[in-house]
Amino acid sequence: MDVFSDLIRGVRAHGSLFGSSTLSTPWALHFVDGAPLTLCTVVTGAGWIVPEHGRPEPLRARETIIVRGPATFSFVDEVGTQAELVACGEFCATPDQGGTRHRLGWNDPGYDCGGVPDANGGGATTLIVGAYPVRGEISRRLLDALPVVLRADECDTTDAVLDNLAAEVAVDAPGQQVVLDRLLDWMLVCTLREWFDRPGGEPPAWWAAQRDPVVGDALSLLHAEPAAPWTVAALADRTGVSRSTLAKRFADLVGEPPLTYLTRWRMTLAADLLVEQSGTVADIARTVGYADPFGFSAAFKRVRGVNPSEFRRTVSSQ
Repeated sequence: MDVFSDLIRGVRAHGSLFGSSTLSTPWALHFVDGAPLTLCTVVTGAGWIVPEHGRPEPLRARETIIVRGPATFSFVDEVGTQAELVACGEFCATPDQGGTRHRLGWNDPGYDCGGVPDANGGGATTLIVGAYPVRGEISRRLLDALPVVLRADECDTTDAVLDNLAAEVAVDAPGQQVVLDRLLDWMLVCTLREWFDRPGGEPPAWWAAQRDPVVGDALSLLHAEPAAPWTVAALADRTGVSRSTLAKRFADLVGEPPLTYLTRWRMTLAADLLVEQSGTVADIARTVGYADPFGFSAAFKRVRGVNPSEFRRTVSSQ
């Protein structure tokens, strides 16, 4: 498994579409929940994304912006709009608020997002918003690589996803929420890949390292078999290079030695297991490749700053 697939596997839409809204000027939506990741795309029309901290960003037709929480943000018709802010949160996406499409009167072309009749009988800007709950330390490593506001350039892949997304929003069919969730996941992955690959960008070290024929193979092995008794010599043998070549190329591209990377990755996996499972510390130690729970606890405290039991108690009480 490649690094990106591992990090994004826990980032999934699940009934997370806040709304597909046709808006008429003036408007101002305030997304108040501070979701870890929120994907905003405009099908028709245009507006502005205004983060709580940062500069406003224009969002035109068929463009996508991803906003990283926990700070809130707004989508407005223009910077400095006189429209009254309409708060949008989790309640916008619950079934008792009308499921996928019927939220706050958004589906009725004669109403704006706040339920106020539109004298013109419709709106000019159609916004689709998907909020992503990101839980666990694995996905947190992906969030740490992202800016507050992320904009990807147009590409054929995201255009194709947007076509499907717009078509699905326009109908009301059984299973629609599941389809929309999966399309939003597709859009999110395409947008992130486009952003990481942008010319002149500064992607995280692991992103570029995945493309290296030697280091990429080593990373895939560490992620596919994190509990294996890896040594640098064993990794070098599996990737077909000398021990010194692997050690140098890995450190140059990833920024740390292979076994240091492996230890941090094992502790990331262990942190999520401590929260998600009820097994003992010894059980989790074996799952991530430690036969000795005391050695595991020492490594966990060295990397995370607290021992496994303290970490579990702290996170469970939050």
